[in-house]
Order: sequence, then C-alpha cells, then structure tokens
Amino acid sequence: MSDAYVIEVSSRTAGIVVRDGRNFCFFAAHRDFDSLERQSFGSLVAAHKAAMRCAEDIRHPRKAAA
Repeated sequence: MSDAYVIEVSSRTAGIVVRDGRNFCFFAAHRDFDSLERQSFGSLVAAHKAAMRCAEDIRHPRKAAA
C-alpha cells in the first residue's frame, strides 16, 4: 500500500500528500496551491476538498471586506 498520493483538481496536479502517522501532509506541485504546503489533513478526501477550495478561490476570488 502506497503512502504517497497525487491530488488532482480539474485534471491539474495540485500536489501530493504523504502519510504522516494517522494524517496526510500536503506538498504543493504548483504555486497556486502553496497555501496548503505542509498542512496536515485527517484524510485524503479532506486534502482533496482543500485543494478544490483553493482552486475555486483562484478562479473566483472573494472581494475584500471594506
């Protein structure tokens, strides 16, 4: 069983996650996902959801509060 997994969002490699004990550590493959660099996630699904949110924020940035 592998301990490293590729995370893709819209056919784009966001990064890899590596098992770290019970959690998974994210390593960004592209600077768009640097905000997730070295974050720890409880599951592969949680890491993938975070990458999808990150990609969505890039596509549709939120306006800053005035």
